[in-house]
Order: sequence, then structure tokens, then C-alpha cells
Amino acid sequence: MSEGTKGAPMTILHVTHETHYAYAARVDLAQHLAHLRPCALPWQRVATTALAIEPQPQHWTESSDVFGNRRDAFALYTPHDSLRVVAGSTVRLARAGDLTDAPSAPWEEVRRACQYRAGGAFEPASAFVFASPFVPRMPDLADYAAASFMPGRPVLAAAIDLMRRIAADFTYDGNATEVHTPLAQVLRQRRGVCQDFAHLMIAALRALQLPARYVSGYLLTQPPPGQPRLLGADASHAWVGVWCPPLGWVDFDPTNAVLPGTATTHVTLAIGRDYGDVMPLRGVIRGGGEHSLSVAVSVVPAEGDGPQ
Repeated sequence: MSEGTKGAPMTILHVTHETHYAYAARVDLAQHLAHLRPCALPWQRVATTALAIEPQPQHWTESSDVFGNRRDAFALYTPHDSLRVVAGSTVRLARAGDLTDAPSAPWEEVRRACQYRAGGAFEPASAFVFASPFVPRMPDLADYAAASFMPGRPVLAAAIDLMRRIAADFTYDGNATEVHTPLAQVLRQRRGVCQDFAHLMIAALRALQLPARYVSGYLLTQPPPGQPRLLGADASHAWVGVWCPPLGWVDFDPTNAVLPGTATTHVTLAIGRDYGDVMPLRGVIRGGGEHSLSVAVSVVPAEGDGPQ
């Protein structure tokens, strides 16, 4: 979504994200890091946010990471055989309007602005040009992206075309991949989930030395009447932010071929280089053995919601 949304009507959504681990054996010690609180953005206001953790942690701190995301670090020092974390938040979202035909700089100009030059001005977006653990350099994706990034084409128009091509060329399949499935396999089999498609689009953009960032969040569980249900609802979702001056960061959802800023259906949780920076919940435990994991996500309009 573009960063210029002041004065736009706002929609209120309530998000519930419940994670439950059941361990086959007792866990004696655990330390966890959670990215489960939505971040404040020009188009997203966080009205309330809270975490409920069972069993109660003996140590718990809140802080911000290097990308400005809110995070919770907590530790349990007493034996336990399960862990339940419930995050509840209420957010107000502004709609940016249709950005499809908005003017933006030629993509080659954006690339030049993010290249290092001795004595030149530093562009903060250039931090998202480099390879990262889940998004390695893939020359094949430069060739794939080239069909969208023709010489002189505005970066916004080219990114929209790339997003639509990924949505058309790849099939959403919840059984095709796992969290650590290599991106090369996703490209080869042309199947995956939202995380894969976000990483794929980011890798294609970075292959052209363009800044792209990973956005984790949620989708409205039930869309407004007459609108199609989006793929990835009822679970954590992922999409892509692309640096499109002079608009700023603009979000693209390659799973559903939509710009999240054009409708108030996407709640932004955290932003990073890739999924590894913004995992909803991760940790280190002593003991536990095998475990089962269940996750439930709900995003619904707040009661009495209307334009604010």
C-alpha cells in the first residue's frame, strides 16, 4: 500500500491468532520470540493488541526489532506439556484507492538509486536489495522478471504485471511445500502457498537489483458481499512490498493478484527481508520430544464497524 492515505475512510477489523503446541514429553525450559502484534503504519492504526500465554511466562519483555516490528520475548522455567498463545488485536485500516495507473519512476532509475556510489546519498530501501536466507540469488528469476520489466517501464506497472503473471503461472497448493522448501523447487514445480509466492516475487525483483520486502499479516476471513474469498484466509498470510518512488512502498499480493492498498482486507503484522525475520512464533525448548501444532486465525469486522 502506498504511504499517502491521510483522511481516507477507515475500516475496523479484529484479529485473533491462536497457536497451540502439545508436547509428547515434558518441556523443562523454553524461550520463545513472537511477532504477533500488528505494526503501526500510515494506513494502519492499532487500536488494541494483547497476548495471552499459558502457562504464564516467568520472564516477558516487549521491544521493537531493527525493522520497527513489535515483538515479545518470553521464557518458561517451569515444566509444562503444552503451550497456548492467543494474540488479539483491533486495527483501523485506510483504503488508498486504485493505484493501478499511478505514476512511478522507471524501474532502471529505481535500481540506480539503490546502488552504492562513493559519496552518493544513501537510500534506506536499498537494504532490501540483497539476498537473504529464504531468498537466495536466482539468475533464472531475472529472466522470468524481464518479461515484465521492459526498458523504461514504470516500476509500479512492471511490478503489477509480475504479480499477475505469478498468480497465473503458479498454483496455490497447501500440500506442495513446507516452511523450508527451497525456492528453486517452488519455481520448478510451479506450486506452493502464499509464503512461497511472496519469496518468489521478492527474488525476481532482487534479481533485477530492485528493493522488495516480505510482509506478513492476515486476510479478512469473510470478504464483503459480492467479493471473492481470497486464498490464504483463516491462516497467516504473506505478500510483498516494492519500493515505487515517488509513491513509497506499495504492497502486492501475488497469491491473489491484488494490491492490498485498494481494499481493506489485509492486516499487516510485520515486515522483513523474508519469512525468517518475521516468524509469528519460534523458540528453543529443552525436552518435549515430538509435538503437535495447531493454529487458528480469524479476521472479522469489529462489531458496529463502519467508516470512521
